[in-house]
Amino acid sequence: MNPVSLIGAAAAVCTTGAYIPQAVKTWRTRSAVDISSHMFAIMALGTALWLAYGILKFDWAIMAANAVSLALTTAILLLKLRHG
Repeated sequence: MNPVSLIGAAAAVCTTGAYIPQAVKTWRTRSAVDISSHMFAIMALGTALWLAYGILKFDWAIMAANAVSLALTTAILLLKLRHG
């Protein structure tokens, strides 16, 4: 793997992983009162667009990172609707 790909992979891990603490906290506490549904809806749309871009470019780092990010963002949105 070349340095540019390593940087992209590291960025993908960091930005995707950033959603995990929020998803876990929301799941454990069953509370989403302080979460902005508008922000997560916009993030879900943006992430879906990035995923589409990655698919069109056939870029595995963009596809993988945004597929996981979209799943986490959607999970947080669903928890917000259920517990928020």
